[in-house]
Amino acid sequence: MITRFAPSPTGPLHLGHAYSALLAHDMARAAGGQFLLRIEDIDQTRARPAWEAQIYDDLRWLGLTWDGPVWRQSDRMESYYKVIDDLWQRGHLYICTCTRRDIQDALNAPQEGAAFGPDGLIYPGTCKHRRRDINRPPPRDAVLRLEIETLEDITLTFVNNGLQVASTTDDLHQSVGDFVIGRKDSGTSYHLSVVIDDAAQGITDVVRGADLADATQIHVALQHLLGMPTPTYHHHKLIRDENGKRLAKRDDAKAIAKFRAEGATPADIRQMVGLAP
Repeated sequence: MITRFAPSPTGPLHLGHAYSALLAHDMARAAGGQFLLRIEDIDQTRARPAWEAQIYDDLRWLGLTWDGPVWRQSDRMESYYKVIDDLWQRGHLYICTCTRRDIQDALNAPQEGAAFGPDGLIYPGTCKHRRRDINRPPPRDAVLRLEIETLEDITLTFVNNGLQVASTTDDLHQSVGDFVIGRKDSGTSYHLSVVIDDAAQGITDVVRGADLADATQIHVALQHLLGMPTPTYHHHKLIRDENGKRLAKRDDAKAIAKFRAEGATPADIRQMVGLAP
């Protein structure tokens, strides 16, 4: 078994991160497997070295150890560009120039109707009929979407929380829409980079929050399209505040560093998130 914890260095780790990291770490260690650490810093406009250093410090304080060197996504851009180029040449991608307002306006049209998917509003396909020259490399400074209609009409299966789940291409079209593969600001998208890195690192079990469960069908579709293995998925409960709201990076009141400063112990953190000391 190989699990991983893959935080973004864009703010302090909070109790929800601790829960996810502890689950992935404990699962791997109990199975005699490996626990890997990956820094997902493709968003260089928000990533900060100080937050990355804090991640290492907090995880070590929690008593977690990881195997092998830490992977940093910003060091792997060429790997993502290679796959983007391949998908472009195979006719799966198109350039999208729509703004969020354009998408909202299109979905406000009487014949459309707004619907939400893992990435927010489901894209109505406005740009997919534009001419694309697959003989030229795709631009690095453009939004590139994957056209669902270019995928094989098959049923994809994966295991989520011990249950067999099936998703068809039509399901993907209805509940996700043409999703982003390449971004103007970061070059690649979360969906693409996480699939490539999980395969490259041999991840067998993905442990992450329930808020990412709906994105799993995107990742499984990409794995099939790229000929990559599909891990087993474990989507855990979300740690919420006293008002029932899930924690976010801006919730400094629930930051691990704050609890540490107030004298909490790693055992206290485990108890706070409902894990045995």
